[in-house]
Amino acid sequence: MKLFIIGFLSGIIGGMGIGGGTILIPGLTIFANIEQHMAQSVNLLSFVPTATIALLYHLKQKNVLLNIILNIILSGLIGSLIGSYISIYINSYMLKRLFAVFLFIMGIYEIISKQKIGEKQNEKAQNKKKQ
Repeated sequence: MKLFIIGFLSGIIGGMGIGGGTILIPGLTIFANIEQHMAQSVNLLSFVPTATIALLYHLKQKNVLLNIILNIILSGLIGSLIGSYISIYINSYMLKRLFAVFLFIMGIYEIISKQKIGEKQNEKAQNKKKQ
């Protein structure tokens, strides 16, 4: 049942474009006692069908900028090859720590960027009231 819940939640988050691995990888390592390398490989395999479904939906809703996809795909492929090669030589403990630091930095970035967006929206609203 734990694996079903982990998969379900990571699918929801992945479908939103946030990245299901933020739920799936910690869920597998903490609750299913799976090694970090294995959890990351499961994440990569589960990503293909969930990303396909999410992509089809977002294409239907016209939420995809088709003119930038090729550059992102090419650079992503190069980055994934380099990252996969590097991760082979990092022990599971260190990989888990690096992933935790990455999630922490991304969380802080999201909080800060949302505050800046909120401040800009407030400024625009105040400018409209003045006019």
